[in-house]
Amino acid sequence: MNTKIETTPATADHLAEISALAAVIWRAHYPGLITHAQIDYMLARGYDLKVLHRELDGGIAWFCALVDGGLRGFASTGPGRSTTEFKLHKLYVHPDWQRRGLGSALLKEVEATARARGATTLMLNVNKGNAAALAAYRQRGFIIRDSVVADIGGGFVMDDYVMVKNL
Repeated sequence: MNTKIETTPATADHLAEISALAAVIWRAHYPGLITHAQIDYMLARGYDLKVLHRELDGGIAWFCALVDGGLRGFASTGPGRSTTEFKLHKLYVHPDWQRRGLGSALLKEVEATARARGATTLMLNVNKGNAAALAAYRQRGFIIRDSVVADIGGGFVMDDYVMVKNL
């Protein structure tokens, strides 16, 4: 199958659909890695429409991966802790559309945005138990820089690797 993927910057008009897609993806992917309660907590914390609007208005770049005009994935990125580092905040693809190039297309947009803003490094956090994501990022040139456990409130923690890639 020859899938035509279109990547486009997200606008405020995309945010409700991004929020709904995030819920589908998270509820399909994260059970077994984190609890259902933590999934709900993190969706409310990270994908509430007010949060998404604030991020979009505050300089976080969002991208959509579209197939036949339908949203199948998304990514967001913004400045990291230094002027030469950018952070990949989010990169998610609907389970039915994984391994078809959408994640790679989104990552290319993120990398291009980071380079255009002067970054030489792209970093991200990934759950230590998320073997598929770890393998995908390694395949795309990321290496593990650090191991972190962060208290995110609500009695929950994120147990992640910090991965980096030189741009």
